[in-house]
Amino acid sequence: MHANYLDTLDWGILIAYFLILIGIGIWASLKRKKGSSLFLAERSLKWHHIGFSMWGTNVGPSMLIASASAGFTTGIVSGNYAWYAFVFICLLAFVFAPRYLGARITTLPEFMGRRFGQSTRNILAWYTIVTILISWLALTLFAGGILIRQVFDIPMWQSALILLVISAFFTMAGGLKAVAYTNVFQMLLLIFVSATLTIAGLYKVGGVSALAEAVPADYWNLFRPNDDPAFPWLPIILGYPIMGVWFWCTDQSMVQPVLAAKNLKEGQMGANFTGWLKILDVPLYILPGIICLALYPGLKNPDEAYMTMVTNLFPVGMVGLVLAVLTAALISTVGSALNALSTVFTMDIYVKKFRPLASQKEIIRTGHVVTVAGALISVIITIAIDSIKGLNLFNVFQSVLGFIAPPMAAVFLFGIFWKRTTTMAANMALTLGTAFSMGVGILYLWVFPAEKYTAWPHFMMLSFYLFVIISAGMILVSLWDKHRQECTLNMKKVMEKPAKSVILAWALLAIVMVGLYLFFNGH
Repeated sequence: MHANYLDTLDWGILIAYFLILIGIGIWASLKRKKGSSLFLAERSLKWHHIGFSMWGTNVGPSMLIASASAGFTTGIVSGNYAWYAFVFICLLAFVFAPRYLGARITTLPEFMGRRFGQSTRNILAWYTIVTILISWLALTLFAGGILIRQVFDIPMWQSALILLVISAFFTMAGGLKAVAYTNVFQMLLLIFVSATLTIAGLYKVGGVSALAEAVPADYWNLFRPNDDPAFPWLPIILGYPIMGVWFWCTDQSMVQPVLAAKNLKEGQMGANFTGWLKILDVPLYILPGIICLALYPGLKNPDEAYMTMVTNLFPVGMVGLVLAVLTAALISTVGSALNALSTVFTMDIYVKKFRPLASQKEIIRTGHVVTVAGALISVIITIAIDSIKGLNLFNVFQSVLGFIAPPMAAVFLFGIFWKRTTTMAANMALTLGTAFSMGVGILYLWVFPAEKYTAWPHFMMLSFYLFVIISAGMILVSLWDKHRQECTLNMKKVMEKPAKSVILAWALLAIVMVGLYLFFNGH
């Protein structure tokens, strides 16, 4: 698919879309009080902003393209990444959010700094910056670059730069508020376009029962036997939680909308809304891939499943809208990540270490400089990722996260649940634990790649083992370390009882999720 597929109407829709988007960005920035913080939207976000923002940060184009690709090759089993997540979003709502909001923090390194002291905050701030640059910015831009390269036939660095300029504009104009407001608009459009694609596909196949007959029977199972090479059930049950805790509970880009909640109830309802939105991932993003297999079984490259469906099923005009939506999904992820990056650097490193008395104006200016610098560095990393050949996008994405997650998940879980955890244990997990985890990751992906060397366990199982080893290390160091410092964070104070409506909303979601799991494993 190249630019010559785009009609005048497609171009018109694409341009109109971006004008509307820029309008929303300017409107949100005008609504921001002069001199107020860019980073937490004056703690004014309501549940729907939080839900759409978290979901929007999570649904990049890489996810759309990769989910359709996974649906095409293995069916709905990769839906576990979306549906199993509700457990960890629930953990965020009831365990982490009350503590975060009660402590009135701006960043998660700041929270851990109050638990373990300044040294932990410093390490965690740099750790967060590196993970945002690699896992959020570079991998997302890489996926978007592939898309734009397919359509407009321009080199990777140019497409990455175009996307960054638009995202950086939002982050600098209105901060988190502009990102959150545009996210609501973009996600509603994304739901509309993806639902239309699924319905058009089902209609062409001849309905649900015709689709069920056209693809292998095990395409409808959420759990596969343990000898399944791609998605065995045990690694999913044990390994995914490590990534889930890190991603949904301790990652600045994901959690930032909750930190900006108006109050705890809005934060918990926002997290709940994210859980409901995650249900849509399977019908909206994985199902088109399964339908693509039924309609075009001869497709050589599964990564092209999404665009194949779009170009074959959609009329003129809709193709322009899809491109607008995919670019929008990308901008919302990159915008959230740039905002998180400038928040952590400005508040945890610049203000804390160099300029404790910095004025609001200085803080905002620093935030802008960091946004631009972060954008440029991520383009360089994107070009580097582009030079690695022969990788399946979805697996790279998930396995990189599988090696980043264990140290962070261990430090946050121990920091909250075990009073005796010491600063030394946390710092060792974040430094030595990370070096160990990333070292294993480099061996797994490049030095002795798992495709060639079959002795490797599944990458999610590997993530679980790494977590167990790092946790054991933390327990031993804590018991041995005599220098226990008193935690300055009063964990008790912030635990207000959740509202009845919050408990009801979560109970309903839990019933629906259990029902879905029973339904898709019952045959």
